[in-house]
Formats: sequence, structure tokens, C-alpha cells
Amino acid sequence: MEGPLIELRHLQYEDYYSLKNVSIKAYSGIGGQFWSKDNLKNLLQLFPEGQICITSNGKVVACALSIIVDYNKIGENHTYKQVTGDYTFSTHTKTGDVLYGIEVLVHPEHRNKRLGRRLYDARKELCENLNLKSIIAGGRIPNYENYSDKLSPREYLENVRKREITDQVLSFQLANDFHVKKILKGYLPGDTESKEFATLLEWHNIYYQDNLRLINSEKKNVRLGIIQWQMRTFQNFETLVEQIEYFVDSLSRYKVDFILFPELFHAPLLANFDEMDESKAIRMLARYTESLREIFSDFSIKYNTNIIAGCLPCWEHDKLYSISYLCRRDGTFDSQYKIHTTPSESKFWGMNGGHDIKIFDTDCGKIGILPSYDIEFPEIARIQAEGNVQILFVPFVSDSKNSYYRIRRCAQSRAIENECYVAIAGCVGNLPKVTNMDIQYAQSAIFTPSDFAFPTDAILAQATPNTEMTLIADLDLDLLKQLHEFGNHKNLKNRRNDLYEIHLKKNKE
Repeated sequence: MEGPLIELRHLQYEDYYSLKNVSIKAYSGIGGQFWSKDNLKNLLQLFPEGQICITSNGKVVACALSIIVDYNKIGENHTYKQVTGDYTFSTHTKTGDVLYGIEVLVHPEHRNKRLGRRLYDARKELCENLNLKSIIAGGRIPNYENYSDKLSPREYLENVRKREITDQVLSFQLANDFHVKKILKGYLPGDTESKEFATLLEWHNIYYQDNLRLINSEKKNVRLGIIQWQMRTFQNFETLVEQIEYFVDSLSRYKVDFILFPELFHAPLLANFDEMDESKAIRMLARYTESLREIFSDFSIKYNTNIIAGCLPCWEHDKLYSISYLCRRDGTFDSQYKIHTTPSESKFWGMNGGHDIKIFDTDCGKIGILPSYDIEFPEIARIQAEGNVQILFVPFVSDSKNSYYRIRRCAQSRAIENECYVAIAGCVGNLPKVTNMDIQYAQSAIFTPSDFAFPTDAILAQATPNTEMTLIADLDLDLLKQLHEFGNHKNLKNRRNDLYEIHLKKNKE
């Protein structure tokens, strides 16, 4: 059986003569430059993993050569001679933070086979596997000699970027997600095609982790547990807590990272105050909130999971608010006040809206909480997205399909607009003895952005409507990073910030 026609592999010293031939052909416009045998031997001894080639029928037809550098020592105003250590590669260091591309060559007869793309993809994979910040390279602009009499290098760059001019090197690099940091002068003496100018290019490694941890590292895959809660009569507060612990215990067996409870899941306790009017009854219910917060904090430690404790009424400074608690598994907790009150919450309960929009750090990345009505206001989610939130949690309660689908559709929109996951959890069932909370409708779910890496309907998982159950699903946070940088559509990056923006006003209270 014959060997592969095209093969991507690491370069070997025995490949020298076919590599030399490629170099002479590729650089024919500037004199056919090539590395010496000693140069190649030295490079392979220093960093064999960084030297990649493509062969056709056993002969090298393309290659990509690299070194690792400490970029702070190199700086941005460097020449090719300086970055290669006067061509000795003495600047290479295993403790560096950047993969520096010193060469990419494709034999002219093989330039219609997209071999350069294969080399760039392999180099990106190497950068990711070595946990380096980025790939940096000085890029020639060989077509500039045809425009140098009428365009400055910067003007030439802009025309290439707008696709009004094609440059065989720069156009390719821009198409491969490199961006130009600056223009270098005198980068490669003798490069008459580029008039000795070059573009300083960079590709960011979105998976780079500074001070990589061996334990307690930030998770890339996060497991959610969502509770679709059945409203039922509870004899007392203790039986409610038993039901809470039942769900936390059950979900913790699946090693979930977050548990999401719905809004007002403890509303059955309102039956104890049914003789009161609605505003007094909800204030009596608020008396349980601090106890529930303490219980959830204890459970988060005991069951080693982060808990979003629904959304609960609270009485503070002679005002009624609605609050969601994040109880972390390390014992700390934080809170998000519901910003917008519904017309019925204001009318019947005298509920007030909060004033702070928070972004929470967790051991599973940054999250936000948008209780119920808040998910229907896109400005809040956009502010959180600008703070790099990866998951939005929405505890809600809704009485009808109309109300539910308003929350659902808005949650799906927020996931797409802000390139994040959105999890919603609601209550189901009836409470005949509780005024204003007598019927519920819900279908809890987890929504995703809409791109090729995600489900075609942008729904990762969803519960059976109006049935008590739990929902468990895994979220791949790396998919969000890929979407931000390489997505088919980039909702966050493509915003017209020159036309509009969203900002927070100072709190007047």
C-alpha cells in the first residue's frame, strides 16, 4: 500500500534539501533565500515540536517554523534578525509565553491546495497544547511593491482589510483570524517586494490559562441541575426544608456544579396567612428568607455544590424587595435583588425594585442571576455579558402559558444576543388556599446560542411541561469562547458601538 499523498508531520533534519528547494522557489522574488544546514539542525535541537511540514509523496512542499519567546523581552519594535537572535534562535526559551512564527513556506506549485491553512491550524493546536498566550509573527506584504508609490503601508493595510486589494500573505493571515498589531519598518532587509515593511500579527489563544492550576482550576465543563418544583401543601417550615434537601441531595449525587431553584418555591407557606391581605401575607413570608439563606448555605457546603436559591421576598429598611441568593460551595454567599417588579407585585404586594446589577465569580466561571421579570429587559443581560458572564440563571414563577412563553422567548433571545447559556426554572401545580399564587405553569429549560456548535433549535435540555422533575445537563464553556472568536455570527463583536451603547446610571439612593 502506498503512503499518503499529503501528510502533515514534524520536520526532520533529513528533510533539509527538499525544504531548501521550497524556500528557493517561495522566495524567488527576493533572491531565493534559505536556511543553512546548521541553522536547521540548531532549530530542531532547540524546539523539534515547533517545526511542522507537509509532504507530498514524501517530499516537503510546505513548512512552518517556530520558536517560543518571552515577549516582554522581545518587545513590539523588533526586526527579524533580533527576534531570531541573529539567526541563532538564542531567543528561544521554554519558559516563554508566545509562539513566534519565524517562517511559513508553501511551494508555488502547491498553493492552490490550502496547505497554508493546514499549517496554521497545526500551529494553533501547538500553541493551545503548550498553553501559550498567542502566536505572533512578522508578516511580509509582497504585493505592496505595486502600490508603494501611491499608498502608505497603513493605507495599503486598510485596503487589504477591506478586500479592495489582495495580498497573498496578508489576506491569508487575516482570513485565519490574525489581527495586525502594528506595522514594522526595516523588519526584513532585502525584502524589496514588501519595501522592507512587515505587519506584526497576533492570534490569541482563547484557552490560555495564566498560572495553570493542578487542582481547583476553573472548570471548562459545568453540570447544571434544575428543579421544576411542584407546589404542594406543607405542614410547617421543617417539611419544606426536608423537600429542599431531598432535591439537593438527589442532584448532588450527579456531581452537579449548580442547582437552580424556582422563584417563590416556598409560596405554599402563605397558606398559613390566608386570613391576611396579600401585602401583609407576603411580608410574613419574608420572615423565612434569612433562615432559608442559612439553610441553603449549609447545604451548598454539605453537598459540595453551588445553589441559586430561587427568588425570595425580603423586608429591609421598611421596604419589601425580592432577592436571589447565590450560595457557593466554599461557604460564601452573595445576592441579586430583582430589578423590575411586575405590575401585580407592585399593586398587591407593594414590592420595590433593586438597584445593583451584579456579576458573580464562581469556581465555574462568571454567572449572572436575572429573576423572572428581569429577563424580559435586554439591557441588564447585555451589561452582564459585557462583564463576561457565561451563564445566566432565571428563577421564575408564571401563572399562565402567556406569562411563561414571554419569559421563555426572552430567555432564548438573551442567550443568542449575549452568546451565553441561559437556564430557567419554574414552579408547577396549584395552591387553592393562596391568593395570587393559585395556579402555575412552567417548562424549565437550558438555552444556548444559535450556531453550529450548539443544538439546531438552541435548546440544550428542557423538562416536561407542568410536571415535577429535575433537569440535568452539561455545559461546555469552551464552546462559548469559540463562538466569541470564530462564530458564524458574532452578536457581541458586531455591535455598532459607534452608534449606541448601554451604561449604568449612578445609584441615587
